[in-house]
Amino acid sequence: MMKPDVTPFRSPVGDYFNTDRFATEHLDADRWFAVYTRAHHEKNVAEQLRGRDIEHFLPLYTSARRWKDRIKVLQMPLFAGYLFVRVLPSQFLDVLRTHGVSRLVGSPKPLPLAEKEIQQLRTWLSLSLAVEPNPYLRVGQLVRVRRGPLTDVEGILVRKKNALRLVVSIDLIQRSVALEIDAADIVPVGNGKNTDYRNTPLDQQIFPDVA
Repeated sequence: MMKPDVTPFRSPVGDYFNTDRFATEHLDADRWFAVYTRAHHEKNVAEQLRGRDIEHFLPLYTSARRWKDRIKVLQMPLFAGYLFVRVLPSQFLDVLRTHGVSRLVGSPKPLPLAEKEIQQLRTWLSLSLAVEPNPYLRVGQLVRVRRGPLTDVEGILVRKKNALRLVVSIDLIQRSVALEIDAADIVPVGNGKNTDYRNTPLDQQIFPDVA
């Protein structure tokens, strides 16, 4: 007599967090993941994660806001609506239960970021550079930094008020950050046919403009 087919029970929660990627590589390792929060809840979520001893990183930048009678300097989230956590997959529910958290970024499952991306962000924010949010970019002149604290970092070069910015994108969360850069410190990336802009006056350069 043939045995009946039996479908094993599978937990929906287990299905959500069990992927081939995690099963083979990451079940015993903590990784960085992007967390999407409710609007203006980034700092509140960070405080709650701190209280739960969950490692997190909320990149902030300095923003000068002009009021009627004064200028106020604020620490604002570099990526509005996002922060990062370093957790095991078994800790995902702890993160998702935090008030103000909407979801972990990734489709259809949470996807880890490269350790290098977080390290670079921390390094840039520790330097005396003008760092600010920038519209997410995919196209433009791709360049590489050849010297200084940003050596070997690649990004898109834009011009803002006669100054240059290197725009580096984090594709997973579709956000970009703009770093102040000197034209003498960069070289084009490509097939060698791109123009080398290092000795070109700023008023003659054709980098994309940003507001």
